[in-house]
Amino acid sequence: MAGQTQTSGDQTPVRPTRSGRGLRWALGISLALNLAVVGMVAGAMLRDGPGMRGAMVRDLGFGPFTEALSREDRRALRQALFERAPEIRQARQQRQEDLQALVAILRAEPFDAAALAAAMAEQEARMVGQLRLGQTILQERIAAMTPEARRGFAERLEDGLSHAGRRSQKD
Repeated sequence: MAGQTQTSGDQTPVRPTRSGRGLRWALGISLALNLAVVGMVAGAMLRDGPGMRGAMVRDLGFGPFTEALSREDRRALRQALFERAPEIRQARQQRQEDLQALVAILRAEPFDAAALAAAMAEQEARMVGQLRLGQTILQERIAAMTPEARRGFAERLEDGLSHAGRRSQKD
């Protein structure tokens, strides 16, 4: 039926609307953001259970660094984040609200590309702020490590990266 004219109940011809390239990009970006949130939540649930504090470090995007840290270091990072950023709980809620607003923008007719860009810029600014805080706390923890602990961290990080490289080569 693509490209065909349909009629409404009063027999007035109605042309099907075509999604523009911008809308397809926006939908793809929205899907990617939703999948990222689902991945973070699923990762937190699988690793630490439903507790909020167990997921805080991963929410800030430490990725392979988190895996390379000792259990004690991960606990210390979570504690530091909890103490220095109690608003992390609100940040999760804000991300959910951001995504809902993004969906509303995508569904609006006429589509407002400027509103989409503004909403995504706000999301980016919040995420950058959280990432900077996480990097600062991680850097402080690494700087406080003994030389032996730092070498162990480096070895675990290297091992994790080499395992990840082998997994991606198999795909």
